[in-house]
Amino acid sequence: MLLGGALTGCAVGLAEPAAPVTATSAAASPSEKLSATPDPDPALSPDGSASENLAYFNSLATAVTKANSAADGRAYIDALVVGGFDRTAMEVTFDRTQAGLVADAVQFSVRFAGECLIGQIGPASDGFRSMVAPILSTGLCLVGSTRQIDW
Repeated sequence: MLLGGALTGCAVGLAEPAAPVTATSAAASPSEKLSATPDPDPALSPDGSASENLAYFNSLATAVTKANSAADGRAYIDALVVGGFDRTAMEVTFDRTQAGLVADAVQFSVRFAGECLIGQIGPASDGFRSMVAPILSTGLCLVGSTRQIDW
């Protein structure tokens, strides 16, 4: 129970993923609206900052959530790996409590460009949340016990 409280405490302040922004003016003519190019899909920028890659991190996690709203932590890690993030730089919390109950929130992270991309999903999160945060003094992104990513 104490572990759950510690992990929940880490979730405070997580930001909602950025919503797609479309730039169309109400005064634009119909031909201008047709010729406007949509914003490109986010992509991994290996040389970019964690903040510059947050939209891409969010797009991968959101795709997992849309495909399976009950997805476990492994599904998010697998999606991030397929998306090009380094598995060895990732952490994920447990999907179940020590009592075998479904965790109120699952957090996952990637150390990237000297910072942490952190995502959280679960009933206590009220949907997917994410943020960029500094790496902790431990060299990790998440506080508390995490699963070994050995698959």
